Amino acid sequence: MNRGCCLETLDERKEFILEKNSSDKNKIIDCEKNSIAGSISQRACVYCGARVVLNPITDAYHIVHGPIGCAVYTWDIRGSLSSREEVYRNSFSTDLREEDIIFGGEKKLAAAIDEIAAKHSPKLIFVYATCVVGVIGDDLEAVCKEAERKHNIKVVPVQSSGFAGNKKDGYKAACHALLLGPKVEKKKGINFLGDFNLAGEMWIVTSYLKQLGIEVNAKITGDSTFEEIKNAAKSELNIVQCAGSMTYLAKQMEKEYGIPFIDVSFYGIEDTVTSFEKVIEALGDKYNEEFLDLIKKEALETEKSLMTYKELLKDKKAAIYVGGGFKAISLIKQFNELGMKTVMVGTQTGKRNEYETIKSLVDEGTVILDDSNPSELEKFMKEKGADILVGGVKERPLAYKLGIAFCDHNHERKHPLNCFEGSINFAQEVHTSVNSPVWKSIRKELRDVHED
Repeated sequence: MNRGCCLETLDERKEFILEKNSSDKNKIIDCEKNSIAGSISQRACVYCGARVVLNPITDAYHIVHGPIGCAVYTWDIRGSLSSREEVYRNSFSTDLREEDIIFGGEKKLAAAIDEIAAKHSPKLIFVYATCVVGVIGDDLEAVCKEAERKHNIKVVPVQSSGFAGNKKDGYKAACHALLLGPKVEKKKGINFLGDFNLAGEMWIVTSYLKQLGIEVNAKITGDSTFEEIKNAAKSELNIVQCAGSMTYLAKQMEKEYGIPFIDVSFYGIEDTVTSFEKVIEALGDKYNEEFLDLIKKEALETEKSLMTYKELLKDKKAAIYVGGGFKAISLIKQFNELGMKTVMVGTQTGKRNEYETIKSLVDEGTVILDDSNPSELEKFMKEKGADILVGGVKERPLAYKLGIAFCDHNHERKHPLNCFEGSINFAQEVHTSVNSPVWKSIRKELRDVHED
C-alpha cells in the first residue's frame, strides 16, 4: 500500500537506528545521549521528566517557576488517580514576564510560596525550575530554604531547567527531590516505585500484594502522599516498575538507606507472573506458595480469555514507541502472546542493556530506534506495514494521519492495562482499533489524494 512519501533519515541519526539482521549480529544501537539538534525529538524536556514523576503525589503543591506556558503541563494531560487528596490536580505558576527575566524572579517566587502557604496550609511544595530560570540564574535553593524556615513546611526545589539536558535528567532531578526521609530503623513492607496509577494500576497490584501478605509502605509516586514518601526509608525492599524514571532513585535509596531493589513489570501475563515470583523470592521464605498457585491459575484463565482476540489479531503487525525500554520489552511480549509481530520498536530513554533485550526478542527485520522523531516513525511504520502504533499523546496524531490504528499506553487512557485484567483490556483495545472499518476508508482517501 502506498501511504505517501516521507523524509529520509538524517546521517547523524543513523547510529541510533538498528534493523535486526542475522548477518550483522554484533551491531549495537547508540543511545543514552542528548537529542541531535534539528531532528525534532519525540522525547520530552527536563521539566517534563521531573513533572511526570512528582505530579502524582496527591497532597503536594506544584509551583512552576517560569513563563505561564510551562504551567500548562498539569494533571489534565498527566492524568493519575487518587484515593484521597485532590490537591495535585491544581497547578501554580510564577508567570515570569519580560521584566522578571531582566531583573530576576526570586521575589516573585517567594511571594508565590507565601501566598500558597497563607491560603492552603500545605505540607509539601515542589518548585520547578524552567528553561528561562536556568538562564537568568535564580537561586531556587536559597528561596526554598528561606521559605521552609519562614513557614515551617517542606519546600523542595526541583532543578529541571530544560537547557540542562533531556527528559532523563528531569527524572534524576525528581528522584533527588524524593529523598525526603532520614535514615531510620527498618520495618516490614516494600516501596512500589514507578507506577503512576494512571487508571488504577497501582490499586490492582497492591491488592495482589495484600493477598500475599505484603504491605506497601510507600507508593512512589502514583496515589502517594508526603507522609508515605517521608517514611519510605523504613522499607525492606524497593520494587521498580518504570526503570527509566526510578532506577536512579532505587540506587540512591540502596546507597543512603540500605534498601535493595528489583525490577518488575506487571504488563502482560508472562511478566506479571514473573514479577510476583521475583518479589516473593526477594523477600525470602516468609510468604507461602498458595499465592503462586493463585496467580498461575489466573494466568491460565486469562490466556483462555485471550484466545478469541488471538484469532482476530493473527499476523497483524505492531509498532511501539514508548518512554522507557522496560515497558517496550513487556509490550513486545504482550504482542507475542496475542500472536502479533512487532515490526518497529523505539523508546525515548532506553538503556543499552534494554535495547539488547529488545533485539533478542524481536524477529529479523524489525527496526529498533532510540530517541526517534516523527519523520523516522512515519518512514519505518510505512516500510514495515504496521497495523497499529502503541505510544503516547504525541504519537497519536501521526498514526491517525497515516491511517494506522493507535493504542494509548500513556497518560490519556482511562482503563488499566496491567496484571491479568489489564491484559484482557489491552487485547480488547488492540482488536477494536486494528479491526475497525474506519481504516479502510481513511487509507482509500489517502490513496486517492496521492494518486491525484
